[in-house]
Amino acid sequence: MIKGKFPLDKFKDIQTPFYYYDLDTLRASLNVINQQTQNSNFHVHYAMKANVNPSVLAVIKDAGLGADCVSGGEVEAAIKAGISPSKVVFAGVGKADWEINLGLDNDIFCFNVESIPELEVINELAAAKGKTAKVALRINPNVDANTHHYITTGLSENKFGINLSELEQVIDIFPALANIKLIGIHFHIGSQITDMSGFQDLCIKVNELQELFLSKNINLEHVNVGGGLGINYEHPNHFPIPDFDTYFKVFRDHLNLLPGQTLHFELGRAVVAQCGSLISKVLYIKHGTSKKFAILDAGFTDLIRPALYQAYHYMENLNSELPAEAYDVVGPICESSDTFAKGFMLNQTKRGDLIAIRSAGAYGEIMASQYNLRKLPKGYTSDDLK
Repeated sequence: MIKGKFPLDKFKDIQTPFYYYDLDTLRASLNVINQQTQNSNFHVHYAMKANVNPSVLAVIKDAGLGADCVSGGEVEAAIKAGISPSKVVFAGVGKADWEINLGLDNDIFCFNVESIPELEVINELAAAKGKTAKVALRINPNVDANTHHYITTGLSENKFGINLSELEQVIDIFPALANIKLIGIHFHIGSQITDMSGFQDLCIKVNELQELFLSKNINLEHVNVGGGLGINYEHPNHFPIPDFDTYFKVFRDHLNLLPGQTLHFELGRAVVAQCGSLISKVLYIKHGTSKKFAILDAGFTDLIRPALYQAYHYMENLNSELPAEAYDVVGPICESSDTFAKGFMLNQTKRGDLIAIRSAGAYGEIMASQYNLRKLPKGYTSDDLK
């Protein structure tokens, strides 16, 4: 069994469970992103919802990425991390007035707008400040991302975006909105997408919609295709860097940008997931009637994805080289859903062994809770532990 590289000698003094971020892996992913987008009109905004650990954000900021935010708190975190407001896009189906005012006060790059009522509120708040808000229309392209139904966002049944049937009505109200400037269109079809055909379908839809705007003499400066690129959860040691090459090639080959237009991306999981692991200690090995349970000190309060999405995470026993055995790997939370995996093959495991739950850099630490009055897990980086 190939295992990841972890500084075990440093781990012995850290209270488990905790998150560990390999910043070399993060930097390697960012280098590939920058190689794929340099000397082009491609711009990447990091999706803050994936992870806002300050050390992780510092590396992302140093790589030159912008920020994709879905709350006022994320806008504040991006600016605090040193990301220029001119690189901040603010999406979300339910922006509160204070969040919109925060974006206006900081002159952010763009609001991704999802409804007529939101456009009207942004116009009203901008007028009160004597400002003009730059917006992109988030359009629901009704493209199937072929992913888990909880993280599909581009179908007409989803709550997100403006449906195609409503688009002309939305376009027609802009002349009455004196404090709004339409600068682009925005899409996001889902998350953890590994079938590139969904992105190809999105390109075709964008090309069609560009023709609609041109027919109305509307020249869009920007197109934003969101994010959604998936990672390999099964083999994080073999595939630590997502397939950015193929991803960006899809858009270069299939999306017809107009002269002077820029293309924007909102990558989150693909940037940070593989650099992060949740490190947990085995509390007990419990023998059931037909199975063994490895009971960890981490639970769904620390990593909720398996309970929420039935998500798979590769796991490694960092202390054992003994033959592998099957375990139901579970946490201490008083809920039956507090299970990381059933029948998972781990090197023979005993009390006190450290288990690394891999590919946890996205939607891990950021989604942690204090249910059962548990302490939130802390985050450490490879730079911290050198």
